[in-house]
Amino acid sequence: MKLLLVDDDAFLRDMYATKFIESGHQVDTATDATEAMRSIKEADYDVVLLDMIMPGMSGLDLLEEIKKLGLTNSTKYVVLSNQSEAGDQSAANEAGAVGYIIKAEVIPSEVVKRVEELCSK
Repeated sequence: MKLLLVDDDAFLRDMYATKFIESGHQVDTATDATEAMRSIKEADYDVVLLDMIMPGMSGLDLLEEIKKLGLTNSTKYVVLSNQSEAGDQSAANEAGAVGYIIKAEVIPSEVVKRVEELCSK
């Protein structure tokens, strides 16, 4: 599976990227929505994992922009965030996310497992 991991926190971004690579996945990373959009336009990803709170443009805004530009194709979008409000989750789902994982509730290896499950549907 080829994935793009979008998170402004370098420690978390590197930790999750390492876990996915150790599980045999190809990983690109982006620090913000601008970098993510550039990557999404240049490459095909099976899944894009994105944080909700980032500088500049939120993950939700990024999802809506991707949808508006018609870049959703077969890529699955999964939110990986500490935002745990039900409203955030439903807004992400409405914008096109196929899953919403709350960072504080799962260990990194469980994140890999849940993303694999979401992408196999």
